[in-house]
Amino acid sequence: MLAKARQNRALRWLGRQILNTPQPASYFDPLAEAINPMWVQAYTPARVERIFTETHDTKTLVLRPARRWGGFQAGQHVNLGVDIEGVRRQRTFSLSSSPRLWQDNGQITLTIKRHPGGRVTNWLHDHLEEGAVLGLTDAFGDFLLPSVAKPLLFIAGGSGITPILSQLESLAAEDYRAPVTLLYFVRTRKDTIARETITALAARYSALTVRILATHDNASPRSLNGSDLDSVPGLTARDVFLCGPGGLMDLATELLYQRGIRDSQVHCTFFAPPTIASLSKEALGGDVRFVRSALSVDSTGDATLLEIAEAAGLHPQSGCRMGICHQCSCRKTSGTVINRLTGKPSGPGEESVQLCVSVPRGPVTLDV
Repeated sequence: MLAKARQNRALRWLGRQILNTPQPASYFDPLAEAINPMWVQAYTPARVERIFTETHDTKTLVLRPARRWGGFQAGQHVNLGVDIEGVRRQRTFSLSSSPRLWQDNGQITLTIKRHPGGRVTNWLHDHLEEGAVLGLTDAFGDFLLPSVAKPLLFIAGGSGITPILSQLESLAAEDYRAPVTLLYFVRTRKDTIARETITALAARYSALTVRILATHDNASPRSLNGSDLDSVPGLTARDVFLCGPGGLMDLATELLYQRGIRDSQVHCTFFAPPTIASLSKEALGGDVRFVRSALSVDSTGDATLLEIAEAAGLHPQSGCRMGICHQCSCRKTSGTVINRLTGKPSGPGEESVQLCVSVPRGPVTLDV
């Protein structure tokens, strides 16, 4: 009788522990991971099936996610989770394969460029091996192809080609018949990511026109110019998809607007967050108080709340670090921040802010 009562108490205790866990199914993850990492429930595990080199600083990972993963649309991103020196790190990467590869073969690809000084990209390049298991979130992002066929222009720079590769593969698979043009800017021809894939696409997909433009192959560097756009037939009727360094995207947007392209025709996904050049005269920085961590930090300049937190030894959840994934969103209880992407100030009271793109303007209190 006593043994039965103890057993019941133990079961009730276990039930409370599981119900108090944000993801009850993940309660047994430590045990599951030790037996088979693909059984983990807290995130979608994905096994690395193959790694191949695209350029001297870019690799493509062929992953096989657990079948419960929800799939994606061409142009979307995922947060990739990896354990580095005992700390779980997440970063956002675009899917470079067509959704058809996932639907038919259960595989996806991520094409990842080494970022100088980047903790995660350098680890992936230097230490990741085939057979390892990484973590995926659900796909997200609205850098999506139109639902109705229309002429398209893609302008990519460097590793900004990755979501566009997925989109071009999808268009070819669907036999999308409206004209499609790709202007792909690389530093030198040796820096062309997925050259073989792009060449094969252009050969089999008759609606696609490809121009790969090297900016530093000659003595005089070049960039996107008006004649590049003027060479695109029916430019003003096209939807335009931009992905690349901020300078290229800003220049492309300006040249497109000069030629009568409307805002509604231009679709962008961020490659790197813009700086707050327009607010350089504003008094940025201030005392940032992290309430739950019982920590206050005095900041100056245009450091983001995420950078301030990490410099103080905190590890708030984050993903893309560019304002895309909202993984770092938290509650601001007081103070004003400037959104690094829009340049707009927040209200002074309680609201949700993104740590990675928010810069304090005066004292700020956060529920972190």
